[in-house]
Amino acid sequence: MQNPFIFIISQIISIYTIVLLVWVIMSWLISFNIINRHQPFVYRVNDVLNRLVEPALKPIRRFMPDLGGVDISPIILILLLQFLERAMLYYL
Repeated sequence: MQNPFIFIISQIISIYTIVLLVWVIMSWLISFNIINRHQPFVYRVNDVLNRLVEPALKPIRRFMPDLGGVDISPIILILLLQFLERAMLYYL
C-alpha cells in the first residue's frame, strides 16, 4: 500500500506537468497567431499559466546557454519533474 502523502505529491507533480504542457502548447498557438492574445479569455488563461510556470522556469533559464530562438527549459523542467517523481516513488 502506498503512502497517501507520496500519492498526493505524485499527483501534484503530474498535474503541474500537464499545466506545463498546456502552457507550451498555448505559447505555440499564440506565436503562430492561431489564437489572439488580446481576447479577454485567452489573456486570462495565458496570465494564469504564466504565473504558475514562470517561477519554475526562471532558474533553469539562468543556467541555460542561448540557443537562438529555441527555449528548451520546459523540456528540462518536465524531465526534472519526472525524475523527482520516479526517485520519490522508488526510495520512499
